[in-house]
Amino acid sequence: MTSEVSPKDRFLTVYGRKPVLEALSDRDLRVDKVVLAEGLRGAIIEEIKEAAADRAVRVQRASAHRVKVLAGNGRHDQGVLADVVARKMRPLADALEDPAKAPGTVLLLDGLTTPANVGMILRTATAAGVDGIVVPHRGVASLDPLVIKASAGVAFHAPVLRTRTAGEAAELLSDAGYPLYALEADAPDSIYSTDFGSRAVFVLGSETAGLSEEVQSRIAQPLAIPMAGGVESLNVASAAAVLCFELLRRKLS
Repeated sequence: MTSEVSPKDRFLTVYGRKPVLEALSDRDLRVDKVVLAEGLRGAIIEEIKEAAADRAVRVQRASAHRVKVLAGNGRHDQGVLADVVARKMRPLADALEDPAKAPGTVLLLDGLTTPANVGMILRTATAAGVDGIVVPHRGVASLDPLVIKASAGVAFHAPVLRTRTAGEAAELLSDAGYPLYALEADAPDSIYSTDFGSRAVFVLGSETAGLSEEVQSRIAQPLAIPMAGGVESLNVASAAAVLCFELLRRKLS
């Protein structure tokens, strides 16, 4: 089941002059390389080059167009990017290869395109000790500086698992014996009264579009978060926080 690991499954790409300089200044982060647009000059560029040299990080030059392509952002890269090693990020297929070491509790993000929500979920899930957070390459906000900022930097250290799509992740996890649960406001069963067992996947879908068809077809049971005060539902990041810390409460009890 082991997959071929691509750079996108090993690194988080940081773009912009200040974010790259901050990454180089953070000794807890390992920076693989810095890429500068050809002809780029200025005081902060010299600071970036000096900080990279101080940490023995290689600096490459590329065309401005190539930097935009690598950054995946056409407006905010400022001609500078860095690949930062995400120590706990790996392909989902690799995480499932050895059943004895496979993650127990897993979040699966499906269609979450708002960077702030993705970043906050990464931060909350990591703080609550969730074993894995599946962030597909497609259909979910890219793990870019906006997500990293919303996570308060936790994205660099979060147990992120990568697949191409949420549907592919649902298939891999179902085939590996994980039941999939979805949060639904009108579900008859509550997250507080359901026994999840030692391994379970909790799907967090788009607040507007819901779950993708491929994922919905594999849901074993919908679950609700009980509400009071006439409130019908929570923001997805808030719902994730409630769920994650209920899982932690159970683990500690």
